[in-house]
Amino acid sequence: MALYHVGGWGAPYFFINRDGNMAVRPSGFNTTFTEEIDLMAVLQKIQEAGEMNTPLIIRFPEILKNRLEVLQTAFERAILLNGYRGSFQGVFPVKCNPDRYVVEDIVRFGRNFAFGLEAGSKPELLMTMACMCKASPDALLICNGYKDAEYVQLALIARQLGLNSVIVLEQEEELQIVLKMSQYLRVQPVIGVRAKLSTKHNGHWGETSGDKGKFGLSASEILSIVKTLKDVGMLDALQLLHFHIGSQIPSLSIVKEGVTEAAHIFCELSLLGAGMKYLDIGGGLGIDYDGSNSSASGMSIGYTVEEYAEQVVHAVDDACALKNVKAPTICCESGRGLVSHHSVLIFDAFSVSKPQHGGKELCRGEDVTDLLQSHDLPHQLSVLSEDLARLVNIGDLEGALACAKQLKLDCACSFKLGLVSLELRAIVDELYTSVSNLMCQESKKGNLRSLSKKAGLGMSDVINDQIVTYHTNLSIFKSVPDSWAIGQLFPIVPLHRLDEAPSVRAILCDLTCDSDGKISSFVSGNPLGKADSFLPLHKLEANRPYYLGMFLGGAYQEVLGSMHNLFGTTHVVHVLGKTGGSFQISLQLPGQTISDVLRAMLHDPLSMFEDIRSQFLDSFKAGRFGGNREATVALHILKCSFSSYTYLSHDQDHHYSVF
Repeated sequence: MALYHVGGWGAPYFFINRDGNMAVRPSGFNTTFTEEIDLMAVLQKIQEAGEMNTPLIIRFPEILKNRLEVLQTAFERAILLNGYRGSFQGVFPVKCNPDRYVVEDIVRFGRNFAFGLEAGSKPELLMTMACMCKASPDALLICNGYKDAEYVQLALIARQLGLNSVIVLEQEEELQIVLKMSQYLRVQPVIGVRAKLSTKHNGHWGETSGDKGKFGLSASEILSIVKTLKDVGMLDALQLLHFHIGSQIPSLSIVKEGVTEAAHIFCELSLLGAGMKYLDIGGGLGIDYDGSNSSASGMSIGYTVEEYAEQVVHAVDDACALKNVKAPTICCESGRGLVSHHSVLIFDAFSVSKPQHGGKELCRGEDVTDLLQSHDLPHQLSVLSEDLARLVNIGDLEGALACAKQLKLDCACSFKLGLVSLELRAIVDELYTSVSNLMCQESKKGNLRSLSKKAGLGMSDVINDQIVTYHTNLSIFKSVPDSWAIGQLFPIVPLHRLDEAPSVRAILCDLTCDSDGKISSFVSGNPLGKADSFLPLHKLEANRPYYLGMFLGGAYQEVLGSMHNLFGTTHVVHVLGKTGGSFQISLQLPGQTISDVLRAMLHDPLSMFEDIRSQFLDSFKAGRFGGNREATVALHILKCSFSSYTYLSHDQDHHYSVF
């Protein structure tokens, strides 16, 4: 568990069980031993059904339910401890994961808490309106984002439907649209304003806040809105203040600063006569992706959910007490904090390639001479090879490694000039690998203190030469886009064989024809969250699949994923625990087929098949398919391919190999 730091980022939901497999506690700390779910057992049951295989996403709705309860309980506890006279209502921003079943589960699980939804576009607004027909009537429907007349009309109609919709003004000009449409539809709106705070944080998402943030109104713009509403006799319609200082807030000091600033704005608006009821603190509740529990890490946070809630409630309470203003209902738009844990991406590694092949064992200088003796070397290469043999003989491995590196570089230059053969270049590359291997062996024995600076390289160069590439059956651009786009770190762990010591240092590459389709930063367990440049893995074995899981990817990854190389959505499976133990697969959603992704790009699979079929008939008449059997098989393959999964298949001919 320590090797992959599962105890840090995985608690309380993920752990390694006694069988050496990754396992799940769906209800967190409330999960009993019999309720624990083995991920390999789930995958095996899915595969036995014969309809789905990796890559796929396994969702655990019970984790989603537990996350919601943890958030609600944390705020209720903080309200009780502080003697706070307001209440708490959570809101889920559907942009984090707009999947139908995720949103519907949140509405269902949160009904008793009056848990609501947030929309930032017209499609999201229609979706949330439909879902909230089954929510508590007190649940908030927060309408954020840029707005036109149609958006505002939909939000006002939501109020006519009995939904508690609040139109949050992002720009001063939007107020005129709201006033005009409310008069047109004869609906009294509930209005909020989004404040542009001076508070911001230095993380990746900190740029969304501060004076130059994308959204929000300045103090003068807010006051202008207050004046306009007062002039038209609608100041009581202004009931909510919203702000957002960025996603993944690393420390409580930033939370305190931002909430305190916003709470004072809320109080001032209340004192100006606005009908203020709600303080929407936005998102920002972070996730401990690397398990370091450190505010110094860009991939972690230095607080718990309970501490976050305590800080928020305390800051609001202090401001309201100071200004003698009625305590508002605190609203939190936590998305990442709610949905990240409930989803696990499972994929297989199907082959491995090494950056350097071969590498013969070197025991003496004559081994170097023997490899090169049958080749005519240019003078410079001949001198370097003699030096290399001498250094190996006297046991100067630091010098030998530097010499082998220079020999490799000079040989490559000579090859470009046509002075050496491809065979010689391969031998020289092999020599460098041999010296690197010898260096690593001696390092593991503790026979090397350090590499001299004169050698022009460090031990990291040697280690990097030992890192191999595992080829995985997924698209990073589709399933892990934040890894590629912003360098987001996600925990990746083998699903099985965790009772065996891994012997391979690897990076991961995907199926796409893109050099960026790789993952080369991994959770390390470093207390400051510094990532490792390799992932410890087990050797691939013939006819034995090797499965990996990516965790904490339930927010943003699916909706942000692209169709690069036309790799489509993966299969999705929902898993529930059973009373008394075991589990059940409650829902299976097939991923996109080749036809699906072609249609998304406006191709017509039917006409495409007819074009290919016409060409096929001409080729058959020309005798290119041999007999009738071969032609029938080929046509069947063509027809079936349109309905197949976009990822690699797992049929009996699929095998695991080493390039």
